[in-house]
Amino acid sequence: MADNSVFFCILEKVTNLIIMAVYILSNRKIVRHKGESVDSFSNEEYSIPNFRIAKCDFEGYKEPTAPAKKKKDYKNRNIINYKLFSEPEKQGYEEVLEVLLSEKGIKKSSLTANNLGGTQRMFYELYKNMSSTKDRSDVLIFIHGYAYDFDDELKAILDLKKLFIDHPESPVEHILFVSWPASSSIVPLTYFDDKAASINSGTSLLRLFYFYTQFLKDIFSNRDLIPCNQRIHIMTHSLGNRVLQSMLYSLKKENILRVIDQVILLNADVTYKVFEDSEDSFNKLPLLANRISIYLNRQDVILGLSQFTKNILTPRLGKNGPSDIERFKDIVSVIDCTFVKDDLLNSFKFEVGKHWGYLSSSQVQRDIFQNLYGIDRTLITNRTMDNENVFTIIS
Repeated sequence: MADNSVFFCILEKVTNLIIMAVYILSNRKIVRHKGESVDSFSNEEYSIPNFRIAKCDFEGYKEPTAPAKKKKDYKNRNIINYKLFSEPEKQGYEEVLEVLLSEKGIKKSSLTANNLGGTQRMFYELYKNMSSTKDRSDVLIFIHGYAYDFDDELKAILDLKKLFIDHPESPVEHILFVSWPASSSIVPLTYFDDKAASINSGTSLLRLFYFYTQFLKDIFSNRDLIPCNQRIHIMTHSLGNRVLQSMLYSLKKENILRVIDQVILLNADVTYKVFEDSEDSFNKLPLLANRISIYLNRQDVILGLSQFTKNILTPRLGKNGPSDIERFKDIVSVIDCTFVKDDLLNSFKFEVGKHWGYLSSSQVQRDIFQNLYGIDRTLITNRTMDNENVFTIIS
């Protein structure tokens, strides 16, 4: 059996054919900071009913030096420049279809991409870029966890870009970062505020899902346009899983389309019973995605604190694993990361917390990359198979 590392060496990205992009979807307040001429997302711990889309601008970007990071002005656009898309003038995606057909010379129109706003502009750009190559050009929807203000989110975007877009072993070329107004404090009492905010933000994610399915119907009802056949993944960390759960609560089974390839649940701070019908949430994921992977660490200190201080002694999915996934065993996998080494980030926070393996361990990262590529779960390297759908990452 060939080593999968050879597969990665052969399947290198042809990045000159693809324009990578990072978008921010946020239900944070929109503000105009003093001395600025453009709108920005707020650092306030307050959510609004609707979300806005922004695109990060990496043109001419230079990695800030350590002294620059310590300055008081290392915030907002001094971390990453971004531009909010305008709100669309009309709802729906008929104008996107008109622009695409005009660009193909099929239909004459005065509309251009500059007339598109919000999700119209984002879906248009993603479709154009993902259709421009035969190589992998996947989209990763990422939902962060507990205790992030907006500046923290921008710093996290830089980490995710390095990890998933810049890394040659990753098929991801585009990131949609779901920004939700978690508390900036790590004081345990703020957890309850974050839990409420995650529920509100799940509504924004639900609206995005419905917008995307409407986009697919409006665009591909026309036979002159064909799907790009690229893949979309969802990755959630910690309490970000609560945002996903909130969306799934409201998602009716009859409205679900299988539009997601991989769902990666990292150190999930939700109940271990979340796949049971009584919860009526994660039991819908097998209808939405081709494969679901639960990454857990049985020594996760953060989830241990969550269980004993905030969740009435209810075991957490990302520490204890799921209660019962027998009927989903063909689709859902459990990956135990308890014994991985924190060889990338080994500060006190990472070594003791055992909560951020996707950032701190190259072993976890390699496992995730192979998952995203869709390699059969029994063929992913550096795993032992405990049973048909439970695996342990080994050194």
